[in-house]
Amino acid sequence: MERHRIFSTSFASIYPHYVAKAERKGQNPSDVDLVIRWLTGYSQIELERVIAEEVTLEQFFEEAPALNPNASLITGVICGIRVEEIDDPLMQKIRYMDKLVDEVGRGKKMTSILRS
Repeated sequence: MERHRIFSTSFASIYPHYVAKAERKGQNPSDVDLVIRWLTGYSQIELERVIAEEVTLEQFFEEAPALNPNASLITGVICGIRVEEIDDPLMQKIRYMDKLVDEVGRGKKMTSILRS
């Protein structure tokens, strides 16, 4: 199976796009960190470390302290694909993160985004 090139992309290279998306839509950029920490279990310090070290998305999720047990409640379409139907576990985690950031950008309530 061919590996998707996004897997070797650094988290640090996509993170500014997430923040910019939130800001462009008038949302608080710290909410981006909040949803990423919720999904991955990283602390803010750990998140800043993986950005500074430019770890790949594959490493980012491999080293994540704990994927949130409610991550499977993230559903819907991102990039034209239903996230709950993605077969590759790593791609699904990346798309979960995309979906959460998208919801921040759309101004959804944080309780809804964090599936609480």
